Amino acid sequence: MPQFETVLYEKKGRVAVITLNRPEKLNALNSQMNKDLKYVFREAKEDPEIRAIVLTGAGRGFCSGADISDFAGGVTVVRNLPI
Repeated sequence: MPQFETVLYEKKGRVAVITLNRPEKLNALNSQMNKDLKYVFREAKEDPEIRAIVLTGAGRGFCSGADISDFAGGVTVVRNLPI
């Protein structure tokens, strides 16, 4: 499995643990995290050993919402991302 810029993924038995890993930004969602999350959720979904997913955040906050600085170059609308 590849390394990701914005999330950590680990398996603990039959549980997939996905950690949002941008603590300096209170784990605010940006376009890269969106891509990373899409990939790791698909990995967990396709793994026959995984029975549960825990989503958590690194640092002092789970997720502060969208990182609006990511929209400085324009807004990208994402619809119907299949997992």
